[in-house]
Amino acid sequence: MKTKSFLELADVKAIAAAAEEEALKNGWAVTIAIVDDGGHLLWLQRLDGAAPISAHIAPAKANTAAVGRRESKVYEDMINGGRMSFLSAPDLKGLLEGGVPILKDGQLIGAVGISGVKSNEDAQIARAGIAALGV
Repeated sequence: MKTKSFLELADVKAIAAAAEEEALKNGWAVTIAIVDDGGHLLWLQRLDGAAPISAHIAPAKANTAAVGRRESKVYEDMINGGRMSFLSAPDLKGLLEGGVPILKDGQLIGAVGISGVKSNEDAQIARAGIAALGV
């Protein structure tokens, strides 16, 4: 039987705090979403000034990164590259850059999704949050 790591509340809070710090340092109003390895929402935080729609987009990006086990940008790139049929993939709604999986010892344990600024900046915030775990 294998042993599996998982996100605890303290981990989620550390990720959220580091992501918030990165966003505020840059003056970016975003929504931060953190999900477990099954894409289930563990944390949602909409910073002051973040657009209401970002509270829908961030969890979708996080979910896509978790269930797809890769950055959501991979799907955006596929679609932009002409693979339009990927738009019909079941249960994948956050097909934009900004969803980043959390890996520990090569195993997916969750994902972070950010929405509110340019997609590459969303991903920057997500990575800053994940870096707080030191994994």
